[in-house]
Amino acid sequence: MRSFGSDNHSGVHPDIMKAIEQANTGHAIAYGGDSLSKRFSERIKEIFGETAESVIVFNGTGANIVALQAATQSFHAVLAPQTAHIAVDECGSPEFMSGASIKTVHTVDGKLSPGLLEPLMHCFGVEHHSQPKVAYISQCTELGTVYTTEEITDLADFLHRHNMYLHMDGARIANAAVSSGKTLKEITADCGVDILSFGGTKNGMMMGESVIAFRPELSANLKYIRKQSAQLFSKMRYVSCQFLAYMENDLWAENARHANRMAQLLRRGILSVADFEFTQQTEANILLLKMPEPLIRRLLENHFFYLWDDAGSEIRLVTSWDTSEKDIETFLKDLK
Repeated sequence: MRSFGSDNHSGVHPDIMKAIEQANTGHAIAYGGDSLSKRFSERIKEIFGETAESVIVFNGTGANIVALQAATQSFHAVLAPQTAHIAVDECGSPEFMSGASIKTVHTVDGKLSPGLLEPLMHCFGVEHHSQPKVAYISQCTELGTVYTTEEITDLADFLHRHNMYLHMDGARIANAAVSSGKTLKEITADCGVDILSFGGTKNGMMMGESVIAFRPELSANLKYIRKQSAQLFSKMRYVSCQFLAYMENDLWAENARHANRMAQLLRRGILSVADFEFTQQTEANILLLKMPEPLIRRLLENHFFYLWDDAGSEIRLVTSWDTSEKDIETFLKDLK
């Protein structure tokens, strides 16, 4: 099967698979006591800065849960776009695990801004109301849009003036970084991001994500929160080795750059067939567009992708690190 449904559908990069095989030698101390896991922590500091403290977790939902638990108490509120993964696709687990409520904000492009959050900056200190404490953003967003460094900095400065934190869900941060021509540090720590869910599964890894805190008060209890959240690997070397290979020679950027390029190729090809309405800019590896419903049904006979908005006949196509030009040619042939 070749899929445009999600970059989660892609395979594992050969370099990652090789790293797992190489790690599968002899015995190693469990729960992060092995040399590969220690090297992972060092490598995170080299890439994100000395203030970066990290823990490895199983998956993206787990990363978001651990990050939000570190930044909130049960009487706090998390502000997020209405399309946010934590609000739509995580079965209420962030609220269930942290106790904090999620309050969603309508956006046209999946991005929060100080102007959108300003009306919610009230009732601080009033015990009848959940207290705003964290703003959640995705980079790139669920709509495929990318925050500029200026947008992130403005948002972080606004939140910090209100004694709040900025949590970035970086499940596709590699795609956002190469799209904006920035390093991972430049679009996170340098912009004032306080805690990051750092993903690799969508971009060539087999499994495993991490949480990176840039403030000491947020990193202080990460390891305890991770354990209580059932997110602590025992044989952690098998995830640490993936991250090391992922970060070696900027494999993360190479994979993301290819996925983004395939997205642009697919968009141009679709527009060459007909003047379909794209509902968002294609700034990373996600395309959102509208098609007549009968055409969607025909395409789904031979291709896998998701309906984003059934009522509006809007679909979402996602390219991956291993999407090939042949995949796109086949899709376009059937579209024609």
